[in-house]
Amino acid sequence: SERPTRDATAQMSRRYDSRTTIFSPEGRLYQVEYAMEAISHAGTALGVLATDGVVLAAEKKMTSKLLEPARSSEKMYMIDDHVACAVAGITADANILINQARLHAQRYMYNYQEPQPVEQLVQRLCDEKQAYTQYGGLRPFGVSMLYAGWDKTHGFQLYQSDPSGNYNGWKATCIGANEKATTSLLKQEYKDGVALTDALQLAIKVLTKTADSTTLTPDKFDIATVTLVDGKVKYSQLSEVQGQALLDAAKEETASADA
Repeated sequence: SERPTRDATAQMSRRYDSRTTIFSPEGRLYQVEYAMEAISHAGTALGVLATDGVVLAAEKKMTSKLLEPARSSEKMYMIDDHVACAVAGITADANILINQARLHAQRYMYNYQEPQPVEQLVQRLCDEKQAYTQYGGLRPFGVSMLYAGWDKTHGFQLYQSDPSGNYNGWKATCIGANEKATTSLLKQEYKDGVALTDALQLAIKVLTKTADSTTLTPDKFDIATVTLVDGKVKYSQLSEVQGQALLDAAKEETASADA
């Protein structure tokens, strides 16, 4: 039998892409795939897991010079004292999920008097994402998220979730634009047992090479860390001065490698 032409395939997808609840004959959920496509146009966000912490870095996309700079980051959010996340996709959708995650974390703390395990929190949020792919009249959340956290059972952890409700644990991963190039670079450069200082350098190096901006400056990216200080989990977002210092160090490293 002849293979269907591209037009025939397009027509077929149009018949099955109006609702999230209908599988196409090839077993695909087109609306979920379209949500993932929307994310691939968002600013890159990446995470790197180190032995003594987790690094989250994200490129900020400036749409206009006239925009008042946001007082808080649109890419990085603190969910609880021990969990933070970076997002790529529709910010409004992300806000809804962040609020839900914060609610889950606080309810757990209220009920059990201890922080919620990181994976359990991620799973609860992903269950909600999955529900939006299975019930009629709803659309999937157009956002992927990276979660960085620490708990007493598994130590430092890095997870990624997408609009389908799937999630995975990672050593280093990326969401958003230029995902393939960034992931390829992380595969080459990441080494097991990396320290936080090296993880920060790796994050900056990868952002510099894959960001859409021709020259990366501290106002074009956010970078944050989750670490353990005196037995307490600490989330800290790096200032522009610290960001510039990392950029300078990355430039020096590149120059010495080329020499």
